[in-house]
Amino acid sequence: MKPAKTRQILTAPRSWRDMPWGDYFRDALTQQLQPYLGKLYGFHMLKLGSLSAEINTSQCAISHQVNVGIEGDDLQVIANTTQLPFEAKSIDACLMAHTLAWSQDPHRVLREVDRVLIDDGWMIISGFNPFSLLGISKGIPGLHARAPWSGRMFSQVRLLDWLSLLNYEVVYRTRFQVVPWHRQGGKVISAHLPALGCLNIVVARKRTFPLTPTKAKKSLNKAQVRQTVNATRQFREVKDQDST
Repeated sequence: MKPAKTRQILTAPRSWRDMPWGDYFRDALTQQLQPYLGKLYGFHMLKLGSLSAEINTSQCAISHQVNVGIEGDDLQVIANTTQLPFEAKSIDACLMAHTLAWSQDPHRVLREVDRVLIDDGWMIISGFNPFSLLGISKGIPGLHARAPWSGRMFSQVRLLDWLSLLNYEVVYRTRFQVVPWHRQGGKVISAHLPALGCLNIVVARKRTFPLTPTKAKKSLNKAQVRQTVNATRQFREVKDQDST
């Protein structure tokens, strides 16, 4: 497995239109996200990267939405995704539509987003599936320099592992296919062969407590209960002796 951090200079497309079938990818991603955008609530939402800025999030109840990135036409804040100019725990939700694909250090991006998210905040991540037909075609000579093949493709399993380390609870994940020349074909692959879907979506929620109790905490709790029971039994034995 290749390391997540790379020294390669990656240039993200300024718009979905800068890649083949970009409009189809954007529209399909927007449609898949609609049911979950309606479940988000809070005061502030970040959309990281120029591709995220073009995703229609009008169905989201969070009214204050800010587009953040290095360059793009619809950005309101120009900033690096690894150094966000926001206070810790000040953001309710963050959308990263293919943001990690053109990041040199995706771990650092995730940690920075985790820093600014409030407790129980939402993180939405999308990307291209390396095991799809689109991902496999990345090996064709001449394609690796063009978007979307110029970006990095992380498997959904790898994304879930990163989120688990940051103590996020995954509430929704899916993989689906987009076939621009045959839309019905995309539905068939998504329904029967979802592992081959070209697009990944993961919706996760920040948790401040361990999702799995550790053995140390279990033994500590048992020890505290046992001491209390012993103390109660000793108190009752002394009381019975005094009464006799």
